[in-house]
Amino acid sequence: MALKSTIFKANLNVADLDRCYYGDHALTLARHPSETDERMMVRLLAFALFADERLEFGKGLSTTDEPALWLKEYSGEIRLWIEVGLPDERSIRRAAGRAEQVVVLAYGGRAMDAWWAKEGAGLMKLGNLRVLAIAEDQSAALAALAERGMQLQCTIQESQAWWHAGESTLLIEPRALCG
Repeated sequence: MALKSTIFKANLNVADLDRCYYGDHALTLARHPSETDERMMVRLLAFALFADERLEFGKGLSTTDEPALWLKEYSGEIRLWIEVGLPDERSIRRAAGRAEQVVVLAYGGRAMDAWWAKEGAGLMKLGNLRVLAIAEDQSAALAALAERGMQLQCTIQESQAWWHAGESTLLIEPRALCG
């Protein structure tokens, strides 16, 4: 018998002062049985950083031809393809051929550093790719905010994301590795 995804609900208020975007989003996140709270919350961070009325989550870990998140035009063209974690160069090259812009939110501490040392030189050749690194302590703190029902506020200014959940406040500072 296959394990089922765990459903999380998030009411996310985004105030992105860098892009002049302000919106409230009622989101449903399905956490695959093999997915950690950390990865799920980094997906939520990706949503906040690139929030748009048409930004949507992909089908998940079990679907290799869809990203973690994407933004498609009404015509079906992919404007933004967002991956979370440490994807291989081949999948990123394939995404770069399909989308106008590709973003990777990488996390994982030493594993992320090793991934970038291995894949970075090849990835930096892609003109439509942006790679952002999330520090290990910041992604772990973000994972600690995971609850089945979440009320979150994210304020983005000068590329810093301030998260507020109840009494907790957390600063996430994505570091640009390329793009």
